[in-house]
Amino acid sequence: MTEHLHFPTLLRMIDERSAAFRAAVAAAPSLDADVPSCPGWTLYDLANHLSEGDRFWAYIVLNTAPGDERPSKDGLAAPREREALITWLADSTEQLLTALREAGPDRGCWAWWEPLASPHTVAAVARRRVPESLIHTYDAQLASGTPQELPTTEAVDAIEEFLATVCTGTVPWPGEPATMDYHAAEAGSWRQTVDAAGSRFTRLTAAEAAESKPTAAIYGTASEMALLMYMRIPAGSLRMEGDADLLQQLQDWD
Repeated sequence: MTEHLHFPTLLRMIDERSAAFRAAVAAAPSLDADVPSCPGWTLYDLANHLSEGDRFWAYIVLNTAPGDERPSKDGLAAPREREALITWLADSTEQLLTALREAGPDRGCWAWWEPLASPHTVAAVARRRVPESLIHTYDAQLASGTPQELPTTEAVDAIEEFLATVCTGTVPWPGEPATMDYHAAEAGSWRQTVDAAGSRFTRLTAAEAAESKPTAAIYGTASEMALLMYMRIPAGSLRMEGDADLLQQLQDWD
């Protein structure tokens, strides 16, 4: 976990982003509104997905251990009437926060990611739920016609959490070894390295970032970088240097 985001901070961020999500749902013209950043989904589908995830992980942190089989999500469908849905969303978030507090940050639990950079702990689950709430709030705002820039602190940690949880693993890279540098204007730089051993990342110092010669590099604000990683904005909207095809290859890589 990045040193400046302690467990209580993560819980506060989940609570704040979830409240922003509910506000976007309340402001939208209809629960049937299309979500442009999630093709084929309505706003209701998005709300159901986020609340399902909150309740799913609330169960996981209290009832599973590392190495357990994946629990079921059966029976978690949200109501379709707007007022009831907003109440359901608030209750879903409260279930998650209560479970995270009760379990405590150091408890082990089931998780889908490889425990190389993100451990199978309650703290890592809390950290994973922040960008879930963060990015899906942006999705809901798009659906309601009021998209907002991501809060900087949450966006910065979303970048590193994505590299740690989603991008770090031992699946062999199918191409030639490569490096991708990500430069966030407010927050510094990270390097993702991919090769036969898989994918891993490191933070770059300012000197390393200035002197490095990666396969490709991309530049933007922290908000833009986080939205790019979650494929909410196109790579062409940011400045890129080097191999322009590498980012698409990384996004397409299973």
